[in-house]
Amino acid sequence: MIGGMDFDRAPFHAELDALPWASYTHAYGSAEDVPGALRALAGDDDAAAQEAQSELYGSILHQGSVYEASAHAVPFLARIAAAGIRTVDALLLMGGIAEGGADPDPGAASGSDPVGTAGVRESDEAACRRAVVAQLPLLLASVRHEDRAVRQAAAWAAGWTGTAGAALAVPALRDRAAVEADPLVRAELLTSLVELDPEGSAPAAAGAIGPDSPPELRLAAVTACADAGLPWSRGLHEAVLELLPLDPLAADRYDHSRGEPLHDISVTLLERDTEADREAVFALLDAALRSDDPEARTEAVWVAMTACELSRSAPARLAPALLAAAEADGPDDGSGALSALGRLGARGALAADLLAARAAGDGDPADRALEALVTVDPVRAASLLARDLERRPRAFQAASGGPGDALPVIPYAPELLGAVRRRLATMRPGGTTPFRVTALLASWGREASEAVPELLAALPSHPLPLTKALVAVCPPGRRAEVADALRERTATGPADERFAAARALHELTGDHGPLLPLLAERLAGSAGGGGGSGQLIREAAEAAAAIGPAAASLVPALRAALNSPGGERNNPQMDDDIAVAVALHRITGGVAESVPVLAGVLGDRDGLWRRWTLVRAAEAAAGLGPGARPLAPVLRTLLADPRLTPAAALALYAVAPEELDTGHVAGLLLDAAEAGEAPFAAVDALMVFGTDGLSAEHRARLTELAERDGRVVRTGLDGTVEITDERLRARVRAALRGA
Repeated sequence: MIGGMDFDRAPFHAELDALPWASYTHAYGSAEDVPGALRALAGDDDAAAQEAQSELYGSILHQGSVYEASAHAVPFLARIAAAGIRTVDALLLMGGIAEGGADPDPGAASGSDPVGTAGVRESDEAACRRAVVAQLPLLLASVRHEDRAVRQAAAWAAGWTGTAGAALAVPALRDRAAVEADPLVRAELLTSLVELDPEGSAPAAAGAIGPDSPPELRLAAVTACADAGLPWSRGLHEAVLELLPLDPLAADRYDHSRGEPLHDISVTLLERDTEADREAVFALLDAALRSDDPEARTEAVWVAMTACELSRSAPARLAPALLAAAEADGPDDGSGALSALGRLGARGALAADLLAARAAGDGDPADRALEALVTVDPVRAASLLARDLERRPRAFQAASGGPGDALPVIPYAPELLGAVRRRLATMRPGGTTPFRVTALLASWGREASEAVPELLAALPSHPLPLTKALVAVCPPGRRAEVADALRERTATGPADERFAAARALHELTGDHGPLLPLLAERLAGSAGGGGGSGQLIREAAEAAAAIGPAAASLVPALRAALNSPGGERNNPQMDDDIAVAVALHRITGGVAESVPVLAGVLGDRDGLWRRWTLVRAAEAAAGLGPGARPLAPVLRTLLADPRLTPAAALALYAVAPEELDTGHVAGLLLDAAEAGEAPFAAVDALMVFGTDGLSAEHRARLTELAERDGRVVRTGLDGTVEITDERLRARVRAALRGA
C-alpha cells in the first residue's frame, strides 16, 4: 500500500551498500555515486533530495538513455515511492527508465543472471524495462492513489512497460479509466493504453474526441488516434481547431514525448507518406495559420516550418496561409510567419511586396523582413539592402551566404557594390563584417573589381579576410598594384597575416618566393610530429601542395611533420597527415610515401566523429590516381557505410576502376542518397560514373529521388533545409537529363 508503512531507512541503506555500485556504469562511468543520491532522495532534506533527483536524471537517465546502474536503481526507487516519500518523483524516474528501456529479447538473461539460457547477454535497455515491469504491482496500485499527481505519474510510467507489461497493465489501466474523473489522469491513462494496446484502445480514443470530453482528454484522444494509425477524420480536424492553441493543454502532462501536440500530430501524419494524410496536415495548418488567436498562429507557424522541412509540397500549399498570418501579425511579426516565408525561397514570392514594405521600416523588424526578402526576391532585396547596409546586419549576413554560409550569396548588383565599398571605408577591427564583405565580393569576382581601391585601403586593418577578396576581384589591369601591396604585407606583421598575404600573392601571380620561407618557418615548429600545431600544419601542407615541385626544399620538413603511424592519433592529427601526404605527392610526383600514410588513416575507423576525416582521406587517395592501387582493399571496406560510400566509390574509380562493379556501387550510392547520407556527393558520383549506364531499376530510384514528396535533405542549419533540398532536387533532375 502506497505510503501505508513507516520507512525504515536502516535496511534500505544496508541493501544499497550490499550492491557493488562501483562496478556498475552510468552516463559518466562508475556508478559509485548512485547510492548517495538514492539516500538523499529518500531523506528528510528537501534541498538535498532535489539535488539528488537532478543528479539521477543526469547519470542513470541521461537525456533518455539508460545504463547498467539504471536497472539496479529501480527497486530502490520503488521502495521510496511505496513509502510515500517523493512518490511522484520516484515514479517519474521509473517511468523514464522504462521509456529508455526495451522489451527483453527471447533467450536473453533475466533477473540478476547476466547471461540467459541461450547464452545471450541481456542489454542494459532490456534489463531496465524488465526491472520496471517487476514493479508493475506498485505502479498499478498507484493509479488508484488518492493523490491526482501520483495517479497521473503512475499511469504514465505504466504505459512504458511495453509488451512485457501489457498483459498485466492493460486490464488494470482500463478499469481505472472507467472510473477516473480527473481530466489529466484520464488523458495519461488513454495515452498509455494506446501505447500498450493500440488496436484494442483505438475505439476508446475515437470515442473521446467529441466536445463532451474535457479538453485535456480530447487532445489526448486526437493524438492517440493519430498514433494508432486511424484515418484522419473531419471530427479529428475540427477537434484540433476547437482546442487551439494546443501547447497549454499539454503543459501539465507527464507524456513529454507529446509536449508539442500540433507538431507531433502533423509529423505523425506526414510520416505516413500518403496524399490524404499530407492534405489533412496542410488543411489543418492552413486553418490554424488563419486563426484569430495570436498564440494559435505562433504554434502553427512553427509546425508549418517543420512540414516544409519534411514535405516538398508543403511550401506551395502553406505559403498563402503564412502570408495571411504575417498580415494578421502586423509589423512586429509576432508569430514569425514573415520570417518563415523567407525560408521558402522562390516559393515565398507571393510575400515579396509585404516583405519589401516591411523592410523599408526601421529597427529589427525591418531587418528581419529584408533578411527574408533576400531569399524570396534577391534582386529586389539588393537595392533595399544597399540603402541601409550598416543597419541591416541580419539581412547582410543572409546576403553573404546566410548562417554558416549555407545559403546562396545575393547576385551582383551595382548599387549594392557601391554600398559595400562605402562600408569598407568604415569597418572597425574585429567582428564578422570583414568576412561577410569578403564572401560577398569573392562570389561576385571581377564584377566587383571597382572595389579594389577600398580593399587596398582597408587591407592593413583587416589583412586576413581581405586578402582573399582582393585575389577574387582583382582585374588583370590592377594585378601589379595588388601584388605589390600583398608583397609588402608578407614582410611585416604577425606570422598568420604574413602567411595569408604570401599565399594570396602566390594565388594571384604564381610568385612563391615570399611563401616558401614562411612555410619552412611554420613546418619547423612541427618537427617530430604535428600533433600540437593543428591547422598550421594543414594550411602549410596545402599551400606547399599548391606550389608543387618548386617546393622541393620543404620535403624534409613535411616528412618531419607527419605523426607517428604507430601511435594514437586524433582526428585533427589525421587531417594533418592527409594534407602532408597530398603535398608530398604533388611536390615529388611519387606516391610511395603518401600511400602508407593514407592507408593508416583509412584503416582506422574506430575514433569518434571520424566521418569527415575518412572522407578527406578517400578524396586524397583519388588524387593519387592508379599509383594508389594498394589502397583499393581498404577503400572497398568503406563502401558499406552510407556516409562514406560516395567518397570511397570515387576513390576506387580513380585508383582501380577495373575492380569496381559499377552496377553494385550505383545501388549503394542510391542507398546513401535515399537515406539522406551525403546525398549531393552520392548524386555527383553517379554522374561521374555516367547515368546513361544505369539500370532501369536504378533510373527509377533516381527519378523517385527527384520527384518524391519527402525531403531527401532533412537536417541542416535553421532555415537551410528547404533551399538545400531544392538544390539537390535540381541536381538529380540534371543527372536524369544526362541519362
